[in-house]
Amino acid sequence: MRIIAGEFRSRRLKTLPGMLLRPTSGRLRETLFNVLGDSVRGARFVDCYAGSGAVGLEALSRGAASAVFVEQSKAALRVLHENIRALGVGARTTVIESPVDRALRRMDPAATDIVFLDPPYAAAEEYAASLEALHDFTALIVAEHASRTEIAAPWALERVRLLKQGDSALSFFRRIA
Repeated sequence: MRIIAGEFRSRRLKTLPGMLLRPTSGRLRETLFNVLGDSVRGARFVDCYAGSGAVGLEALSRGAASAVFVEQSKAALRVLHENIRALGVGARTTVIESPVDRALRRMDPAATDIVFLDPPYAAAEEYAASLEALHDFTALIVAEHASRTEIAAPWALERVRLLKQGDSALSFFRRIA
C-alpha cells in the first residue's frame, strides 16, 4: 500500500499480513480525498479504527495540520507506529489506544475538522456507537462501509452525501444545525 498524493506521494506503508486489517483501498482513498479537496489543508483529522493509519497519513501528506489515530488492536498499533516513524510525522500525530466510542467521548468536539470512521464492515454496532459519540461534533464525518449496508445516522446527524464504489461506500455526515 502506498500514499497516493502530497508530501509523501508513493511512499510505502506497512500493513498486517492476511485479512486481519481491511485497509481502505487506494482507489477509495483517492475518491475520498478528491471529494474532501482543499478542506484537508490545515485540518485536524481523526482516523478512527485506524489500522495501519493509511487514511490519516494520507491526510497529513495532503496538508492536514494534525492527525489523531484511534485503534485498539495491539498488532495494528505496532504497524501504525512504524508507519508514523517511517514518515517522520510523530510531532503531528496522536495515537489513542482505546475503543473508538470511548475515545470520541473524551475528545473536544471543537478540536476536530474531519472524522473518518472505518470499523469492520460486519460490526454494525460499532457504526452506531461511534456515530452516537459524535453527536456534539461539528466536524465533517465520513464513514466507510459495505455498499450493501445502510448506515443510520443518529438524530443529531444527517447524511449529506453517499458515494458507492464497488463493494464499499462512503457516507458523509454533518451535524444538524
